[in-house]
Amino acid sequence: MLQARDEHGRLVKKPQVSALSAMVGNLERGNAFVIVERIDDESEGDWYVQVWLRDDNTYQLEFRDGTAAEHYQTRTISQEKVIDALSGWAENREGWKDAFMWNNIGDWFENAD
Repeated sequence: MLQARDEHGRLVKKPQVSALSAMVGNLERGNAFVIVERIDDESEGDWYVQVWLRDDNTYQLEFRDGTAAEHYQTRTISQEKVIDALSGWAENREGWKDAFMWNNIGDWFENAD
């Protein structure tokens, strides 16, 4: 199952594009992130995509594919690209991450798992 939540703790189960778009559109100081997670009792690891509105008004996107070694990050100024990435990931849409140059930051979390 998918769920999305923001910094205020608002939770949306099985979020559609419209909900994700509204959540990203509401990002501001004090409510600066949205996390979309796959919750699956049968799969080990963490599966999520998240966005953080930074103080310089850029969006920092990250996703994790199960393990710390598979944790990636990028930045953009485009709210539209952020919404496309979140919804593409949520829908398992092929090519959802192709609009970005991703950096593997897994070594930042080496001792976290």
